[in-house]
Amino acid sequence: MNCKEAILLMHDHLDGNLIGPEAAELKKHLGTCPGCRERYAKLDKAGALVSSLKPVPPPSHLTTAFIMQGLPAPAKRIVWMKWVRRHPAASVAAIFFVVMLGSFLSMWNQNTELVVHGDMEQLVIRGHTVVVPEGKTVQGNLIIENGQVEVNGKINGNLTVIDGNYALASTAQISGDITSVNQAAEWIWYKVNQMIALFTK
Repeated sequence: MNCKEAILLMHDHLDGNLIGPEAAELKKHLGTCPGCRERYAKLDKAGALVSSLKPVPPPSHLTTAFIMQGLPAPAKRIVWMKWVRRHPAASVAAIFFVVMLGSFLSMWNQNTELVVHGDMEQLVIRGHTVVVPEGKTVQGNLIIENGQVEVNGKINGNLTVIDGNYALASTAQISGDITSVNQAAEWIWYKVNQMIALFTK
């Protein structure tokens, strides 16, 4: 038996749980190894000291109820976290919506370049001003982003002005609706409607 094995068996021997050949081997090793013999004597002395101590009764005010009152209250569970765990698909959809809303808001007013969608041949563009001249007819919808629109002629469709203004002359004729989008919420709603229109075509 080596010293490591002897140290492991010392505690069992002192507790009275070591019998048979292992106890005999430990006694033989302690007889030949002064280091283990000294360690065993210290452990035996410490065990005797601990067993000689009398248990001290707790003070009368240290009752179980008193101790339980001193413990902190259990942390309240966050209600929305339970909901997130119970509805993972709805949670992912909500996070997606928030991310998309954030990206839409970051795109709002980011681009100041004039964008024109429609019948370009009938239009006159001067800087950031788009003019539908008198006597000209724009076939289909006309969408202007980041600019001014002056309608003197005719539009056979809808007029949509995003982040800009429009002016209608007395000779102007628009067969569809006029939509002016100048706020972020309106712009998001417009973009959502555009996406829905693309998917439903």
